[in-house]
Amino acid sequence: MDTLQFIRQTAAEKAALISQVNRGVWQSAEFGYSETESSALIAQVLRGEGFAVQTGTGGLPTALEATWGQGAPVIGILGEYDALPNLSQEAGVAEPRPIPGQKCGHGCGHSALGAGAAGAALILKEWLQATGTAGTVKFFGCPAEETGFGKAFMAKAGCFAGLDAALTWHPMDMNAAMAVRTVAYYKVRFDFKGRTAHAGACPEQGRSALDACELMNVGVNYLREHIISQARVHYAYLDCGGDAPNVVQERASLLYFVRAPKLTDSAAILERIKKIAQGAALMTETEVTATVLGGLSDTVPNPTLSKLLSDSFTALGGPDFGEEEYAIARRYLAALAPEARAAVLAQGAKLNGVTEDEFALRPLNTAVIPFQPQMMAVVTTGSSDVGDVSYLVPTAQLTAATAIPGTGPHTWQFTGQVGTSIGDKGSQAAARAIALAAARLFEQPALLETAKQELLAETGGRYQSPIPSGISYTDVNPKTPGQA
Repeated sequence: MDTLQFIRQTAAEKAALISQVNRGVWQSAEFGYSETESSALIAQVLRGEGFAVQTGTGGLPTALEATWGQGAPVIGILGEYDALPNLSQEAGVAEPRPIPGQKCGHGCGHSALGAGAAGAALILKEWLQATGTAGTVKFFGCPAEETGFGKAFMAKAGCFAGLDAALTWHPMDMNAAMAVRTVAYYKVRFDFKGRTAHAGACPEQGRSALDACELMNVGVNYLREHIISQARVHYAYLDCGGDAPNVVQERASLLYFVRAPKLTDSAAILERIKKIAQGAALMTETEVTATVLGGLSDTVPNPTLSKLLSDSFTALGGPDFGEEEYAIARRYLAALAPEARAAVLAQGAKLNGVTEDEFALRPLNTAVIPFQPQMMAVVTTGSSDVGDVSYLVPTAQLTAATAIPGTGPHTWQFTGQVGTSIGDKGSQAAARAIALAAARLFEQPALLETAKQELLAETGGRYQSPIPSGISYTDVNPKTPGQA
């Protein structure tokens, strides 16, 4: 049996089902740890295809684990399905048009991510069954990647123990091995407590928690000059203490993200931020409590698996876009500012080996960028909880085009495109590439041993969970004090 041709044919047979999952999850558009309909849809599809499905994996209600086969090797495929707040958008509409009554939207394409990952598991199961190959495929439905680091909780619970490799992907605007490094971060809440007073009559009796927050933020802004250049520190107010200016605010709260190349770097910067918070409390005679709500690890790309995934993607080709997808893409291209449109055409033409006029008619990336070892030296300043899996088991990722070039993730434009046949075709391409790479691992188990040695050489077998003891997934997205 020709494995490549079998994967290609089976992927075509499963294409409609993959599209169904993308559209269903896209329509549900549920926030992290609330993906009830999304996880249920994927579980239903996998059960219907013969997988044994367990829900509530790792103690997370919307997580799931679906298994087919028996024995070693065991290949894991990671899926996600959480949406982002305030990114609701009608599919295929190239101007801001939120869907009435819907707050969240798939501005990072996780509807397609879950569909493509589940599709890969379905295709691989058919190959294992047809060839009689021994081994196991496991699909992991991983909730709350965006704000809740679901995989970090799952890693702490031991969900990925026993895997020989993990494969996944992410929707983007291009087709390539995703072999870059992402950074770690901690998510920390700072609660200040002061004392109320009449701000006009007797302000001297008040101790403002809001003032403390303001001073803390100023201090952290000055700290930015004195931390490593790859680090990022972000904050938002959770509670400003009320809406009455003539009442000194007795409470106020901040939420901080502290990103850096390694978790140890984030921890070191966090300790300095805690001292600034204590200083702000001292200046205002208030009290402060810092609570680490969790975090995630940096990503360790695996050379052997990244090349294998890239080779599989190249062999099968990028998304099979047609006139339906290109017509949608042209609307989004036309909506760009002239300078941005010119840049997209120049880059797309060069990457795909066509003229700018030709790319303007078909403005979606179909070429696959081959893996280059130097990719693994690149450190991006984004984060992903895939990092926690990559410390435990050799892990590789790819990106597939689900939007026109230049479309930034976490935007309504991404939401609008991934919910169309563009997202369907991208998820189908990712599914078949992951399935072929996994099949090659079953055929060549020596690759797994090489990948494991590479991981050991990088990490020394050490993994530090970023989830503090006593923290539950229910603590991760804090509500304002006093809110129901």
